Amino acid sequence: PSVGAELYENGAWALAVTVLGIMAYLAMRFEWKFAVAGIIANLHDVVIILGFFAFFQWEFSLAVLAAVLAVLGYSVNESVVIFDRIREAFRRFRKMNTHEVIDHAITSTISRTIITHGSTQLMVLSMLIFGGETLHYFAMALTIGICFGIYSSVLVASPLVMWLGVSREQFMAKQKKVIEG
Repeated sequence: PSVGAELYENGAWALAVTVLGIMAYLAMRFEWKFAVAGIIANLHDVVIILGFFAFFQWEFSLAVLAAVLAVLGYSVNESVVIFDRIREAFRRFRKMNTHEVIDHAITSTISRTIITHGSTQLMVLSMLIFGGETLHYFAMALTIGICFGIYSSVLVASPLVMWLGVSREQFMAKQKKVIEG
């Protein structure tokens, strides 16, 4: 019980520090609306993984915690790619409204997303099949995280950014400040 409590406490701290780091990175790189949308989408992935482990009563270990943290990094990378395309599309396509810009960003990154996640999933599936008991739950958490990471980056983070009211004017004002300052 004491080892389990320590694992729980250290895992919660690691998760909290990771979430704060991701939010700070996204807020500096883009703006706070992207940070909020990205972290909600990433926490969505964590909740899904933990939900699978709770529902099926699978063993939660340090390896699974490592997989959850890896999924956070993996998912934030996908969100950053889409967010970069949104920012780029706002600057390039002046006649598109916000909805069209976000749709364009998702459409232009979808082939990259499928290729990246597909090749990563093949490697994780080989760990799941051939890794033995030691890697089983680690690979299971990664498999769940990769599958839902695509979903959350494309269908949770991007609509949240739109719902939070991101606009072209915010990027143009920020770009103007950088040029003037």
